[in-house]
This record gives sequence, C-alpha cells and structure tokens, in this order.
Amino acid sequence: MRFTKVTVAAIGLLGAALIGTAAPAGAAGGQAFSPNVEIAQPWFDDTATASAVEGDVSIQQTADGAIKWMADRRGSTAYEGYCERAVRLAWNRSTHHASAIDHWRSSDGARHTTGTPPRGAFVFWNISQYGHVGIADGNGGFWSTSVGGKIGHPGSTGYFSNYLGWKYGNSN
Repeated sequence: MRFTKVTVAAIGLLGAALIGTAAPAGAAGGQAFSPNVEIAQPWFDDTATASAVEGDVSIQQTADGAIKWMADRRGSTAYEGYCERAVRLAWNRSTHHASAIDHWRSSDGARHTTGTPPRGAFVFWNISQYGHVGIADGNGGFWSTSVGGKIGHPGSTGYFSNYLGWKYGNSN
C-alpha cells in the first residue's frame, strides 16, 4: 500500500479522535480521563501536511496550484510580515526558511537575475533585512503579501524596489 501525506494525516486525525474519546489504559468504570492530559493535535501545526488536510492545497503542488492558493487569498491581511510563510504554504513546501532573504541566499535552487520569471517561480526583493518574496505569474507580474497591506497581484516585479531575481518554484 502506498501512503501519501494525506493518508498519513487522515490516519493521524482518526487516531487522535479515538484517543481523545478513549479512557486511559487500566481505567476502571467511573474513572474520568485526566483534564490535565493534552492530546496532540497535529492538524493545527504549521506544516505542509496540515494544509493538505485542510484541502486548500494538493500534496504535490503545481505552479497553477500555488498561484491559485495566493489568488484565493487576494485581499487577505493574514500573512502580512510573513511573505516566506505564505509562499511556502502556497507551494505546500516542507522546506522552511527563516526569511525571504535566507531563501534567496540558500542553496535551495539556482538564482536567476535576468529574464521574466516563469509561472510559479519565487521572486525576491531586498527591501529589508528579511527581504521579500512572491510567486511569479509568468507574465512579468506576481502574487505577494504586502501589496497595499494585503495579498495582491502587481503587474510588474518593479512594484517593490531592489529586485533580486527569481528561483524556480517547487513543493520540496
């Protein structure tokens, strides 16, 4: 049997539900489950699997899926100050970077400083000590946080100053 992240997550959810309703081992009739015991709830963790369980991204994300994830959140302020997190969730990546500038400087993909970023590519700017990242639309524009204070779609990478370049998008 082939297990995918969704299969494992579903099994985890079922197991957590069963554990949460079961009495502890050795409990006799009338003994209650201790209210001080906390059951792990992995579906609340900020992981790629959690997004898959929520149904808003597929297990192996595509450029179209990553762009759709961003477009579906157009106008949202939930990711302000968390551009790297937003693109990671959009691509359903398990690889975490502390910031956009760390992602740009990492060995996680070749850096390109010329040409139009292809659809789904990560696009980077050096606008602060943390940098900024978005997802290219393939036509010179991109999806990003911090577009007028929310997720938006500027038509040019010139929207932000100090454009660095791009790296291919992926769901590693």
